[in-house]
Amino acid sequence: MTDDSKSNESGRAGEMPLFDFTKMLSQFRIPGVDFAAIVDRERKNIEALTAANRIAFEGWQALIRRQSEILQEAMRQAVADASQEDALKKRADLAKERFEGALNNMRELAEMATKSQKDAFDVVRKQVEENMESFRNFGKKSD
Repeated sequence: MTDDSKSNESGRAGEMPLFDFTKMLSQFRIPGVDFAAIVDRERKNIEALTAANRIAFEGWQALIRRQSEILQEAMRQAVADASQEDALKKRADLAKERFEGALNNMRELAEMATKSQKDAFDVVRKQVEENMESFRNFGKKSD
């Protein structure tokens, strides 16, 4: 075995090890079945799921970062509010402002989560559509 074939089998960092399913499955010749196309479709399915998971993970990371920022800002505001001499007199107004701020923050976080989930779902949906198109064209020969 040459050094090149060894490096191909072991794969590169971050990649799945290379195993030629097409070569293995070609031993079993079944008329009308394109094993290369099946293996390629499954590779694309795995890539789509990997991309969707990455998008979802990055979205949740951004959401957690934003929640942390919101909490830090709320704590700064609470300390600033408490240090005001007329804080007791303004208590109702401050409570109303903080409540409205909390609602705006919740809306922002919900929008971030929704966008992240939509982006991840779109990756999977696109792959499913490609698979359905592949099934529709199964057995048709290119002319």
